[in-house]
This record gives sequence, structure tokens and C-alpha cells, in this order.
Amino acid sequence: MKVELVTTLKRQATKILADLHSSKEPVLITEHGQPSAYLVDVDDYEMMQKRMSILEGITRGEQAIKEGEIHSNESAKEQMKKWLK
Repeated sequence: MKVELVTTLKRQATKILADLHSSKEPVLITEHGQPSAYLVDVDDYEMMQKRMSILEGITRGEQAIKEGEIHSNESAKEQMKKWLK
């Protein structure tokens, strides 16, 4: 992973962003020697957000199963019809 100082980011933002877009490699920004932020490509960020949403849905589903909140196939189809209207 590429690491850049925040001062370098301020001075060379265009170059750092161009490198980011071409390499798709995240950039760790540091301030006073400490990690401060990550720069990631927009497509990569959006993909991570979608993955996180899917994982959260799976977790909610697993929790519902543990709590006995399950529905028959027919019941699920009926509920889905309401949502798809």
C-alpha cells in the first residue's frame, strides 16, 4: 500500500489521484506520523459499500433464524409481492 504525508497530498493532489486511478492501489494518508485517512478509487469504494450491505443482510438473516423468525416459502412470496408493488 502506498503511504503519503498529508502535506504531500496538499502539494501533489492531482498526481496522487492520477496514480490512484491508474493503479487502483489505496493510499494511506498520514499526519504527524499517524494514519489519518485512506484514499480509494470510487469504484472500489462503491463495491466495498455494496459488499458491506450484503454482509449486513446476511447477518440480519442469520440472527432472525436464531431467533426463530422464519417464514414458509408461501409466506415469503406473499410478503415479497407487497414490496414489489
